[in-house]
Amino acid sequence: MALDPDFWNKRYLDEDTPWDMGSVSPPLKAFIDKIEDPATRILIPGAGRAYEAVYLHQRGFYNVVVCDWAPAAFRFIKKNAPDFSEENLQCVDFFSLGGEFDVILEQTFFCAIDPSLRPQYVRKVHELLKKGGMLAGVLFATVFDRPGPPFGGTPEEYRVLFEELLFIEKLEICKNSILPRAGNEVFVQLIKE
Repeated sequence: MALDPDFWNKRYLDEDTPWDMGSVSPPLKAFIDKIEDPATRILIPGAGRAYEAVYLHQRGFYNVVVCDWAPAAFRFIKKNAPDFSEENLQCVDFFSLGGEFDVILEQTFFCAIDPSLRPQYVRKVHELLKKGGMLAGVLFATVFDRPGPPFGGTPEEYRVLFEELLFIEKLEICKNSILPRAGNEVFVQLIKE
């Protein structure tokens, strides 16, 4: 199975997205609610239905960039936030994306890429964040007994993966996950120094 744009586009067209909880992730909502400046430049990679982007847009944030390489992933955001800047909907491979961001929000992208790409992901996040910028989001805190995606991992693995390039401000089990994911999600706040 190739985890390429066609694979993901088909998943969205077929509505084969069992990971989709239908709303903003509670841990990410709590984090977003603490961001005060609507000019904050935010990237949401592999955004899928982009609930977080719609939520930010509704709160007046105007520098939110959504990146996904599956064109069908943008249907939801275009329907639910029709005035969202078309320029900020980037249908490209995350690893080819340019720009500089204050915050990168991670919800489902990290778990969707092949684990062999995780070191490249960390390097790309480091490249895209401005100095003092933050990667914040939710990662699975469990190893799955079936082939992915999604792909899981452990907090210990993540610590080793991220600590070389990013300062670990927070890496802990989420206290406000939805019930089916309780105890199986870790929230990260990682800073580019």
